Amino acid sequence: MYSNNRFRRPYRGHGILPRQFRPGRGGSYIDPQRFINKLVDIQQAQQYKPTHSFADFHISDILAKNIARKGYASPTPIQDQAIPHLMEGRDVIGIANTGTGKTAAFLIPLIEKILKDRYQKVLVVAPTRELALQIQDEFKAFSQGMNIHSVLVIGGSNMFRQKSHLRSSFNIVIATVGRLADHIEKRTIDLSQFQSIVLDEVDRMVDIGFIKDIRYIISLLPTKRQSLFFSATVGTREQGILRAFVKDPVQISVVTRPTAETVEQDIVRVSDRSRKVDVLHDLLIKEGFDKVLIFGRTKWGVERLTNNLIERGFKAGSIHGGKTQGNRQRTLELFKRNELKILLATDVASRGIDIEDISHVINFDQPETYDDYIHRIGRTGRANKRGMALTFVE
Repeated sequence: MYSNNRFRRPYRGHGILPRQFRPGRGGSYIDPQRFINKLVDIQQAQQYKPTHSFADFHISDILAKNIARKGYASPTPIQDQAIPHLMEGRDVIGIANTGTGKTAAFLIPLIEKILKDRYQKVLVVAPTRELALQIQDEFKAFSQGMNIHSVLVIGGSNMFRQKSHLRSSFNIVIATVGRLADHIEKRTIDLSQFQSIVLDEVDRMVDIGFIKDIRYIISLLPTKRQSLFFSATVGTREQGILRAFVKDPVQISVVTRPTAETVEQDIVRVSDRSRKVDVLHDLLIKEGFDKVLIFGRTKWGVERLTNNLIERGFKAGSIHGGKTQGNRQRTLELFKRNELKILLATDVASRGIDIEDISHVINFDQPETYDDYIHRIGRTGRANKRGMALTFVE
């Protein structure tokens, strides 16, 4: 055991939830046994055999070279099954676990589309800044040397600079829902000019209260368009968005189980709350805890724990809603480059962060929901590598 009514913003609160919604109490209780799952031997796990190679997709040489430079040898399941339909211009609903390569699944065919027609404009909408930044990084890598320009439209960044970029020549806009709504309200973006639209991590958009915003955004899109919908789950609320968004779609599901087979999961029981940080300390100094992502419930708790670990001599940093976007990006870069061994975060980082070789995810505070748990631990065990998820249980 180890502002405008059309764009009503979701309540973000102060990190303190009513008693009935706190993890381990009332309606949000999660059985600790759900945090335990012994690792399936990777060698014995059935490996997916793609039916296509990247060469089969008939993409341009420069794009093929960029794909190879990224280290992509063969398509992942979602890429293998989605790209042929996307190349044909079909609407696609992609249901896939986190970390399955879905960003490349939609970027590769859309970049090829732009290469063949420089007048094409693509809009990608994501729920969080971190996911939007990750998509931007992937786009830059795949479009290297092509003279294809993107505009990043996210909160926490200079609005005036974004307006200036939107007046220039571009092919793709990557946006978060809230900041996109701001630009629509100020008439600095015209959604009718986009021929291809991607809604990514739709279940997360729904979770954080953006349903009305998404519906309004969809209402402003041109009737003739290619619509791509990606989500880990599709419930009743997501179905309502789907009906207004896609036409005659191809549905692809590569979800095999809620959590990756490459992630071993266990709990750490703490009988004395006052020793919780000491228990964490003892874990972090063990061999193998090379690159650790720790989740806390509130930004104040995360910041306090970060300072405590730094005082104990650990190389640690934090990202949460109380940090500026620039600060969050700098901290993520330090963690990516292994200049920080430990990254502490609130659930703002539980989706869309694709950082290589995270050895452990530690839930210092239990997640609000099991769905949040799945997305937290999805930060490790990526690309068929082993990972470990530990959840503190008091």
